[in-house]
Amino acid sequence: MAVGAIGAIGAVMLGRNGARRKRGQSVPNRWARPGMSVVFRAELMPGRDGSERTFQVKELLPSGRVLLENFAGEHAEKEFEEIR
Repeated sequence: MAVGAIGAIGAVMLGRNGARRKRGQSVPNRWARPGMSVVFRAELMPGRDGSERTFQVKELLPSGRVLLENFAGEHAEKEFEEIR
């Protein structure tokens, strides 16, 4: 019975948080922002120091990929080291 009560309380709390947001609006998960520094994984650029694998995000695309300053192409989150 206690488990059911906890579940009901959780549902009410989630419902309240959802009501604060306007309908139709969702907050996308943005892993990068313009101006932010990102570092390519060492496996993708072997033999290069971390400073040589570091670039700045120029633009975040709707697909979640990024364009970098002074580096051609679109790049996905998986190509970079995790943000600490």
